[in-house]
Amino acid sequence: MARVRRHNGRRMLRVILSSALVALCCACSVMPTTTTRRSLPADPHSHAEPNRVRVVHLSLDLALDFERRRAEGSARLDLERIDRDAPLRLDVRALEILGVTGSAGGKRKYIVGPEDDATASELIVELARDDTSVTVHYRTTERAEAMQWLAPAQTAGGKQPFLFTQGQAILTRTWIPLQDSPAVRITYDATIRAPQGLTPVMSAEQLGRAADGAWHFRMQQPIPSYLIALACGELEFSAVSARCGVWAEPSVLGGARSELEDMEAMVQSAEELFGPYRWGRYDLIVLPPSFPFGGMENPRLTFATPTILAGDKSLVGLVAHELAHSWSGNLVTNATWRDFWLNEGFTVYFEQRIMERVYGPERSNMEKVLGLREYEEELPTLDLGLRMLHLDLVGRNPDDAVTSVPYQKGALFLRRIEELVGRPAFDRFLRRWFDEHAFMSVTTEEFLAYLRSELLAHYPDAATKLNLVEWLYDGGVPADLPRPRSAMLDEVDAQVARWTAGTAAEALVTKGWTTQQWLRFLDALPASLSVVQLAQLDRVFGFTQSRNSEILCEWLVACVRNQYSAADSRVAEFLCSVGRRKFLKPLYTELAKSPEGLRRAREIYALARPRYHAVSTRTIDDLLDWKP
Repeated sequence: MARVRRHNGRRMLRVILSSALVALCCACSVMPTTTTRRSLPADPHSHAEPNRVRVVHLSLDLALDFERRRAEGSARLDLERIDRDAPLRLDVRALEILGVTGSAGGKRKYIVGPEDDATASELIVELARDDTSVTVHYRTTERAEAMQWLAPAQTAGGKQPFLFTQGQAILTRTWIPLQDSPAVRITYDATIRAPQGLTPVMSAEQLGRAADGAWHFRMQQPIPSYLIALACGELEFSAVSARCGVWAEPSVLGGARSELEDMEAMVQSAEELFGPYRWGRYDLIVLPPSFPFGGMENPRLTFATPTILAGDKSLVGLVAHELAHSWSGNLVTNATWRDFWLNEGFTVYFEQRIMERVYGPERSNMEKVLGLREYEEELPTLDLGLRMLHLDLVGRNPDDAVTSVPYQKGALFLRRIEELVGRPAFDRFLRRWFDEHAFMSVTTEEFLAYLRSELLAHYPDAATKLNLVEWLYDGGVPADLPRPRSAMLDEVDAQVARWTAGTAAEALVTKGWTTQQWLRFLDALPASLSVVQLAQLDRVFGFTQSRNSEILCEWLVACVRNQYSAADSRVAEFLCSVGRRKFLKPLYTELAKSPEGLRRAREIYALARPRYHAVSTRTIDDLLDWKP
């Protein structure tokens, strides 16, 4: 009920603010014009009204001030005026608006509404009859959650500061005033002014540095706002192929280039499966450890955590995942965050197909099995609204949707369809889906309509067997869930059985195991282990000193759960050296299960929190009941 009241209150505020602007505006008798553009669905996480006035292009001009930790400049927004009586509504949060000017000349009146937990604030701009664009002059503030400003000590080189942005899901509005909805796709160009010695890069074509020292960028394909991204620091580049390469700090670049040398092979495999790569270049930047995700699929330039650099290519499945987003998510985008599975479920499915082509079926099968395990373990811990593919996010921050459900259940849904109609038919269907919806934002309903008419209508037996309601709108595990098998993981289970039956760790057959096998081993161990058992495993396999972040995190969770104090210092070191939410959440969760563990967790968090991005601190603040 409280959510309904908050929603209705927001609607009433909108009416009040609109009325205030009407009083400011001169009377205009022009009727709404027609448009050939698609009508966009309502987005509960945006104040924008793009079916009335739609932003179609952004020209960004910003100067980066590392001392004050802010950016200042302007955003010119080119408009499509569908309803010429309507004001321009933008999404903003934690921005200091300095003024707004119109293309027809002169200043424009504007109102900034109060902040709302789910949607932040709205900036409502009065438009003159002949305005085809407006320019918002502004500066960011210390509360710009998308921007993380790092001191030199927080970087690999230790000499220069660093900045990166993370816009997904609704944080781009904290550094750019725009219509921050995935339904609204725009092109953009940017001019970035950075201090000497620092190199900015963006999710766009890198046009280089002009004579005045400013750096210029251009994105000619329309993208949703959450994919606009900026990084700036002591960066160098190394080519992998004619269209692929790696950006990183100098001390990281060599190792990263070696680890990621299969990027071009991945792109070629993806093209064979899904059609041409339509973004020109595919580069990747390795960011400092505080980056909150494994990777972010910003077009032309994937942002990635250094925790994927295991030294043996065992974690490059993340690269396949972010590359797959070049089709699912970037090319065809979820229109609202309720449809998040259209981005992530498709991408996990495609990632598995890419890995199968590049590294073989067994590698892909192992990752499928591990993904299914993750989904089935997390599902009981989630609210009902988050257990469905078609999410219920009313009154929620869309970051709440980042669970295994849209990722793993979404991929399993697509694999179930593949099982029913056969891979060749499903591949043809998917390729048509991307070709016919390229550079569009779509809803779950639109996908289901296309699925029924373009695929299931030709396979009536499959249509009968596929329970769409159970898959999309039910919070349980579907009865026809595909269950992958892996011979290599079966070997691991046999060794776990031997160990639990009393075989010494030294006698286990583990030579040549991959990261995926070690993860299965740790996951398959009994939840309750003695300190003696943990010490034996640690002595033989060296888990506490592992440099593989995935293995280390899994091990440390077991150590915390079973009070293995020999790993205590490693737990603190790990939590203070990484910012990836995937690792932070399970460790802090396990620590917080006991009063003593909660005390310890808060002590570590007090030291580590300044190093984390806002995406991570929002999660851990809630988990530890932290009061900043």
